[in-house]
Amino acid sequence: MQTTEQIISQTKKWITNVVIGCNFCPFAAKEMKHGSVHYQVENSIDKAECLQSFIEECSRLDEEKNIVTTLLIFPVGFQQFDDFLELVEDAENFLELNDYEGVYQVASFHPQYLFSGAPVNDAANYTNRSVYPMLHLLREAQIDEALERYPDPEKIPDNNIRFAREKGVQYMKLLRDTCFEL
Repeated sequence: MQTTEQIISQTKKWITNVVIGCNFCPFAAKEMKHGSVHYQVENSIDKAECLQSFIEECSRLDEEKNIVTTLLIFPVGFQQFDDFLELVEDAENFLELNDYEGVYQVASFHPQYLFSGAPVNDAANYTNRSVYPMLHLLREAQIDEALERYPDPEKIPDNNIRFAREKGVQYMKLLRDTCFEL
């Protein structure tokens, strides 16, 4: 079993090498540099406990304004992508039911991420294929602010897909998998 520190180190390496290195999120480097990303590891496999951890991260963001974004990492649970999608749906419902819509947004990453309608072997899936299942909780105000300063933000997903497909599945998988090497 890996330690929390190892899991966080692997996640940071994935962000640095894949998310920032491939420019999948042009805003991630700034937050990494400023240390405004919080990492929380949840080792439970119980969905209710994991959702409780998500709720606690919303509370953390409410209280700690210096944290811009949180990555809630599930190294043990939600290994099946369909099970993870249920957690994502529950997290989104929680935001809606608790007046967090417009305050926080959830992005999801998973080692088996599969865009709807995409073939399993499409390299574009690696834009969201992470080292562990994780929920990314973002402050919408910071998203809006960043998008205002970025030219053509609507092109980001298409640029990411094009980049991943140009590199190919083997490259994208190797890049992600090397994040386990510490």
